[in-house]
Amino acid sequence: MPTTLSILIPLYNEEGSIGEVLDRISSAVSEYFAAADIHPEVIVVDDASTDGSQAVVEEYIHSHPDSSIRLFQHAGNRGKGAAVRTALAHARGEFSLIQDADLEYDPADYPKLLGPLLAGEADLVVGSRFPVGDAHPVPHFWHTLANRVLTTFTNIAADLMLTDMASCYKAFRTSLAQSIPFREDRFGFDAELPIKFAQRKARIFEVPIGYRRRSYQQGKKIRPRDALSLTWTIARTGVTRDIYVDRGAAMLRAMENAKRFNRWMAGVMSSFIGEHVLEIGAGIGNLTHLLSPDVREYIVTDADPEYLMHLKGLTRYRRNVSSALCDLGKPEDFQRFRGRMDTVVCLNVLEHVEDDGMGLRNIYSALVPGGRAVVLVPQGPSAFGTLDEVLGHFRRYSRAELSQKMAAAGLRVDRILEFNRATYPGWLLNGKILRRRTLNRFQLALFDRCVPLLRRIDRFLPWPPTSLIAIGIREK
Repeated sequence: MPTTLSILIPLYNEEGSIGEVLDRISSAVSEYFAAADIHPEVIVVDDASTDGSQAVVEEYIHSHPDSSIRLFQHAGNRGKGAAVRTALAHARGEFSLIQDADLEYDPADYPKLLGPLLAGEADLVVGSRFPVGDAHPVPHFWHTLANRVLTTFTNIAADLMLTDMASCYKAFRTSLAQSIPFREDRFGFDAELPIKFAQRKARIFEVPIGYRRRSYQQGKKIRPRDALSLTWTIARTGVTRDIYVDRGAAMLRAMENAKRFNRWMAGVMSSFIGEHVLEIGAGIGNLTHLLSPDVREYIVTDADPEYLMHLKGLTRYRRNVSSALCDLGKPEDFQRFRGRMDTVVCLNVLEHVEDDGMGLRNIYSALVPGGRAVVLVPQGPSAFGTLDEVLGHFRRYSRAELSQKMAAAGLRVDRILEFNRATYPGWLLNGKILRRRTLNRFQLALFDRCVPLLRRIDRFLPWPPTSLIAIGIREK
């Protein structure tokens, strides 16, 4: 199956080199692309050049009508990071690779950069200009020292051991990068990208690359003053953890840190789990790693390909766990599971499906006779608020509505458990009264510390639960 690659080129005042760069891309790796069945596209973003750079690219496209090159322009100069973001927004490849418009980096290194991605081992590959043992030009001391200081700061912020943060050559999975909100317009982007990939728990590789440094007289643009801006970017990015375009996904990540709460939820459900389990809509796997160890077969699914990639990495060393793309609202996605599973686990997913009756019928179809559906949903239609909107909920359930819909799908309701009264007042406060659209990390951390006490007194609290857990049985 062919692989698509987007080559992202930020361009500013490089009329003397951009044509050669495009030539090298087409010549230096054409045989490699053919052998590896890689279909490249080149996306050039001219960042309001004041020389003839744009004209050079336009002429190149005109004279190479078979080339897959697209040119976009910024009305004003915004910086390298802004140009890469524009290119990334138009990228259609499975993988993307950043290529500077000068001649310091050689496209002949593409096979090194793409190797770990094509092998399915990495989400981000960084090219290091400081290889050990290879012949390479001796770099300038002060430039190298500044790079290593900034790389050290980046490593502290990201908990990594990179050797060359400022390298232009970074290749990555496009869908993952497009799900991350990059903010830096200028050279700070070089630090922002690996820090945010690390915060998303991406698999990061580093490979040695060649480098032919040019001088400031020859057009090098980064200046010593940019080091101060980079330092600020590293500090801010390391603290803010602004790593999701989708706010709902950000809330899932926040819940990952509520480890005591997740163990509480898993403990309530564990007695209903059989030997052949299908988990629907696992997200980033907050419950997967708690529910899957002691079962014979555990199939973890999600409708989001990006979540599925994360789940594959999370469970890659568990031989009893496999993964599959599956949308609760699509009957065709359940054909492979029909009549196979003794347990279907569906936690905080049914409320995301507009036709929840269809979702429950799909769960029914996957069960063997006597099999159990373990369905957790948010309780209380009157509690529906801004947090539900951010999470993409269509509804919150009453006991009567949930029972009726499960019975209509053919599932006999064995019992409905009321779970987690402790957070109901906080949910109302944040989602209905304050109308917040994110979870407060301090509140969540405080709640999680109190879980050992709260789980003991939860059933005595004098208000409704936040969630309902229904156990439904397929009888025939």
